[in-house]
Amino acid sequence: MENNENNVGVLLVNLGTPEAPTAKAVSAFLSEFLHDQRVVDMTRWLWCPLLHGIILPVRSPKVAKLYQSVWMDEGSPLMVHSKRQQAALEQILDIPVEIGMTYGSPSIASAVSALKDRGCNKILVLPLYPQYSRTTTAAVFDKLAKSLKDQPVLPEFRFINHYYSEDSYIDALAQSVEAQWAANGKPDMLVCSYHGIPKRYADNGDPYREHCLATTEKLIARLDTDVAIKTTFQSRFGREEWLQPYTDKTLEQLPKEGVKRLDIISPAFSVDCLETLEEISDQCHETFMEAGGEVFNFIPCLNDSPAHIAMMKQLVERHTQNW
Repeated sequence: MENNENNVGVLLVNLGTPEAPTAKAVSAFLSEFLHDQRVVDMTRWLWCPLLHGIILPVRSPKVAKLYQSVWMDEGSPLMVHSKRQQAALEQILDIPVEIGMTYGSPSIASAVSALKDRGCNKILVLPLYPQYSRTTTAAVFDKLAKSLKDQPVLPEFRFINHYYSEDSYIDALAQSVEAQWAANGKPDMLVCSYHGIPKRYADNGDPYREHCLATTEKLIARLDTDVAIKTTFQSRFGREEWLQPYTDKTLEQLPKEGVKRLDIISPAFSVDCLETLEEISDQCHETFMEAGGEVFNFIPCLNDSPAHIAMMKQLVERHTQNW
């Protein structure tokens, strides 16, 4: 046990990433991700042939090229930033902190084992999704439960469902926006682009959309600015309707409405990854400029910024009280 008298450890969980920017690695990752019924709830006998016969063979080489464009010297951006978060949070808390990914490596099971090996019999699970969704937060819970099925003795667990309205989270977002404005001036509009989910999931009770809108409203109140602020949803997949307004379609329209200077932030992502570094910073930049925009600034995710780590510390301390 490493300086952990109360036997408490923290499990940080994010979505996961391919182990390499290759078609083979991307296919393996997407296969695990898209097999999860929390993510795609289509009947298996319809979905699996489509996934393996068309989607993976066609998409994997294309997605691998996108990963190659953002890959860092130390590896995948999501993994690099996640490791930095883990190191910073462990240092400030002085208790064991491990990373587990819902899909790929390191797995949730391996992270739980690592915490147990470090003497932890009480584990706080912190999914790094500020806004709850069945497709993300609930999928973490499923994987955690599955990983423990064969364990004769279970640690005690606590699970953080969301933190979309936490003042410290909103303040960290606001600080990142204010730093951008201090360095480059204010834009005509700030777009808050959240990862999308199928509209049907929200219609069936997933609170994700309400959580995203609440985050934006709290950010508006915190910034107290005359800059227009708008919520959009990115990264849709497939043919069915997803949450709207869509980010890319919005960026095509905004220059026609007089918005020439645009800042964009992705509050649902705790670390920069393919969806922010390639889709937003690259594709959306191109979309906006081709539509007549003049200035486009992507505000990075919170990553391992001091305000973000301080927020995590506050969450951990509150949720481990009396433990």
